[in-house]
Amino acid sequence: MSKITFMGAGSTVFAKNVLGDSMLCDALCRSDIALYDIDRVRLNESKRMLDTINRNVNQGRAKIKAYLGVDKRRQALDGADFVINAIQVGGYDPCTITDFEVPKKYGLRQTIADTLGIGGIFRTLRTLPVMLDFAHDVEKVAPKAWFLNYTNPMAMLTGGLLRGSSVKAVGLCHSVQVCASSLLQSLGLDKKYPPQEVVQYTAGINHMAWLLKIEHKGRDLYPEIKALAEKKLKQWRKAKDPKDKHWNMVRLEMMLRIGYYITESSEHFSEYCVHFIKNAAPELVPEFNIPLDEYPRRCVNQIEGWKKMSKELVGSPDLKHSRSHEYASYIMEAIATDKPTRIGGNVINHGLIPNLPPEACVEVPCLVDGNGVQGCYVGNLPEVCASYNRTNINVQLMTIEAVLTRRRECIYQAAMLDPHTAGELTIDQIRAMCDDLIEAHGDWLPKFR
Repeated sequence: MSKITFMGAGSTVFAKNVLGDSMLCDALCRSDIALYDIDRVRLNESKRMLDTINRNVNQGRAKIKAYLGVDKRRQALDGADFVINAIQVGGYDPCTITDFEVPKKYGLRQTIADTLGIGGIFRTLRTLPVMLDFAHDVEKVAPKAWFLNYTNPMAMLTGGLLRGSSVKAVGLCHSVQVCASSLLQSLGLDKKYPPQEVVQYTAGINHMAWLLKIEHKGRDLYPEIKALAEKKLKQWRKAKDPKDKHWNMVRLEMMLRIGYYITESSEHFSEYCVHFIKNAAPELVPEFNIPLDEYPRRCVNQIEGWKKMSKELVGSPDLKHSRSHEYASYIMEAIATDKPTRIGGNVINHGLIPNLPPEACVEVPCLVDGNGVQGCYVGNLPEVCASYNRTNINVQLMTIEAVLTRRRECIYQAAMLDPHTAGELTIDQIRAMCDDLIEAHGDWLPKFR
């Protein structure tokens, strides 16, 4: 019997997927499940929902207990075999709003701001210290636990957790599982080549890993994909009406320029580089259908949508669950049973991709069994892919350094190294913007000297 602790259990939909999956797994269905959050209402909603699922699909075999507040955190973690992390520090209001509105005063526009860019930097500055507090509790009361991180910025938080503590951890992201299928669907090839029949191989860094191979029955699909993508992109770029454009144009454009498709969406990737969101070329934003301020819109819609969804998830006595594609239950099952599985995970490089820095957090195929999560050797990436990765890794490493050393200068340096930020602002503007963001975040950030 395992103990699974879910940090940020107020993430009700995600808790349903991960813990509902676990209840449908023979090796995990009798687990002790500890739900931890600092929001009483959301924690109680998740508890009610999971109790219903446990009763309806698991004959009540799991034992579920809720833990509210910081003073109960160590109790929730005590003796855990697995820790699932899905927290968001500062939420939409005030912190996400701050991440977007302060940079906007300097003319710096963003789409998602949860992985890189100035928004990703400040999300790390307020989140990594909290996760390190979790990790230090784990070191004391659950030293054998595996820490499964789902919170963004994935590379910075997982890398910082592994550098700043002794916990065993892996970062997990949905984009790997759906990479090939998103490409095929974008071009209308998913009927011709059903994604379940396609072999894909990806490696790189989180949200900028590369689809190094896409094959169907041993046949390389890239030549056909690129020819079709070039034809369609010409049409989409010329279209005046946004309804005649496509949601995935940036990724397809970069695939044609670099040679490889990218794991994360166009709205994400457009702010990881210097090419698309430019005050000097504002026409590129509508041309490539780039949704500026996309994440705040999603937050507003999700908050509104939860009012309806909560009734369906929390209020329904007939709620059931089918096992999802989330990695977490498969990882826990493989470790508990020593029956191997393969995932795409985020781990410290240590030579897995030799032409990326050894201390970087990389996203690579991983073997999971009774020994835990083990990154697999990839070899050198194509140099252009590694070069783009390194521009993002520079920011990631400096941001981690800022958290671990509490040096304000490292925050400035991380922002100066960020491709999008450096491509738009001067050094003096970058420093002033960072100062404004630090002041606006207030107590959501630790003190930096």
